[in-house]
Amino acid sequence: MTADRMLRALALAAALAAAGAAGWAAFSSISVASRDQLFEIPKGTWARRMAGEKAEILPERIELTLGANDVLLLRNSDTVPQIFGPVLIMPGQDFRLPFEQAAEYPFACTAHASGQMLVVVKPTPEAGWQRLRWRLQTLTALIPWRN
Repeated sequence: MTADRMLRALALAAALAAAGAAGWAAFSSISVASRDQLFEIPKGTWARRMAGEKAEILPERIELTLGANDVLLLRNSDTVPQIFGPVLIMPGQDFRLPFEQAAEYPFACTAHASGQMLVVVKPTPEAGWQRLRWRLQTLTALIPWRN
């Protein structure tokens, strides 16, 4: 076999492997080890705020996906209680909030600098392009150098 034919065969094999991986990602069901999405309020947050520091510890907007990460888990590692919606989370306590419908949920949140947080729950991505796009976005969000 000539070098040119060998390169073509390797390119074809690589293209078939990539197409197979994309097909799997687009059509296989979503399965995750845990549906919890953890956000932690670190120890010292209240003290930093009382000292005048703008401590941005939680995002203004949290996005969850039904069937994948649809349980918000707030962990209060600070030394003071925190309020999230109607719930008082004591120091050292976890609060789990499962979501069953895709929607936008605004919450009052004392751990957030603005006092408000929006939880956006997106529907389960349908098989095909939606699921492939979701998997790619989830994968790229894990890249440490990506801001």
